[in-house]
Amino acid sequence: MTETPTHRTVRRFSLANPAGPGCDSVPALLRRLADAIEALGPAEIQDVVIESEMTEHGPWRSGTVYFRLSEDED
Repeated sequence: MTETPTHRTVRRFSLANPAGPGCDSVPALLRRLADAIEALGPAEIQDVVIESEMTEHGPWRSGTVYFRLSEDED
């Protein structure tokens, strides 16, 4: 007998450092992401992905957080 796959809701949000000087700061981005995660309240964090895009000021850092809330339970 095969099992039917379970589907789960996963939410996400993305943040980036402000454009311009300092846009390459990983610590600043991590602080922004941590503050936003804390503001979610109780959440199950599934993944955090950090990306960068090259600009005239260097790499512009951004991050995406994938998460679930208790209300998303099946």
